[in-house]
Amino acid sequence: MTGPQLMPGAVVPPLRRDFPLSRMVAYAGATWDWHRLHYDTEYVTVRGLPAPVVDGQVLGALLAEQLQRWLGPQCVLRTLHFRFAQAVFSGESVVCTGRVTAVGDDGLVTVEQRVEVSGPRARTAVATAGATLTLTPPPASPVGGGPS
Repeated sequence: MTGPQLMPGAVVPPLRRDFPLSRMVAYAGATWDWHRLHYDTEYVTVRGLPAPVVDGQVLGALLAEQLQRWLGPQCVLRTLHFRFAQAVFSGESVVCTGRVTAVGDDGLVTVEQRVEVSGPRARTAVATAGATLTLTPPPASPVGGGPS
């Protein structure tokens, strides 16, 4: 991708995601993270939490997904950093936002990102987040346009 989309100030298309409890349980199974904090409603409410807590690494994965959906398979993440501000709970929805802050002469693109919880308990979930990335050139097409 070239042109104005990779200029400083360019807005990364937002990525929205819901967190029903079923998705959180599926994620726990895929990552073998069976801490009750992420799926057991009774366990967390006794401890004063409103609902099970979304696993934090999911939010980092969403930040990476946001960039890769925007820039496609040529997007190579070089670094990704994020800091949690507030927990996200089962039943909530988030939106990842971002903007390009720098494009180096070497092709290194720097992006600043955030994760916001939407809805009645709107708040910042992840701030001080961002990535550096490069774009690889697309593969060359075969001579002749296809298989023979």
